[in-house]
Amino acid sequence: MATGSMTAELAGKAKRHFTRLALALCLVSGGAAAQDVGLAGVMGSRALLMIDGGEPQAVAVGQSLAGVKVISVHGDQAVVEIGGRKRPLRVGQHATGAAPADGSGTVVMTADNQGHFYVTGSVNGAAVRFLVDTGATMVSLGAGDARRIGLDFNRGQKGMTQTANGQALVSKVKLDTVRIGDVTLHNVDALIHQNEMPIALLGMSFLNRMEMQRDGSTMTLRKRF
Repeated sequence: MATGSMTAELAGKAKRHFTRLALALCLVSGGAAAQDVGLAGVMGSRALLMIDGGEPQAVAVGQSLAGVKVISVHGDQAVVEIGGRKRPLRVGQHATGAAPADGSGTVVMTADNQGHFYVTGSVNGAAVRFLVDTGATMVSLGAGDARRIGLDFNRGQKGMTQTANGQALVSKVKLDTVRIGDVTLHNVDALIHQNEMPIALLGMSFLNRMEMQRDGSTMTLRKRF
């Protein structure tokens, strides 16, 4: 594969491969804080990382994605740091490691081609893929994510919320922990939707407790309290 490019076919194969690995890892670990990191490609000095089966995201040298730091990029190789350990990767390879134990740092995200910010984090120790949404009042989880995490829709406070597809029945709950990269917040308000959602939303009940800085296609989150 040529440096600086990645075919759609390779990206699709890599995503399916890493998704299977991430699911297997979750089943084995029982929700422990472990990460599967794949190198889907290289774009100049950026590594295209796939965290826990998520979409490839370009991460520059010195920046981090979901707690995984890119140390160096050269040719079709990259060195990443996972849980404090440096791991060399070639395009198409993956590595697993423990997620950082303490949540006191920052999160740096890179927007996709449509300007959206996606990030893989965890809720109560279970991996969740989020879309950053400043228009969402709270962290929002679909029925499938809620079941996988072990949240009971019937135990929360019921209500209605407005979505792009109309009104939806939701249940308000409090999450023990929400972790994004090096940041962990406790007792985060959230809405569980009765129906499925395309993706979980990282809403303002999390973002209000962060300092947000936008610089072009990069967003940095820093924990405030």
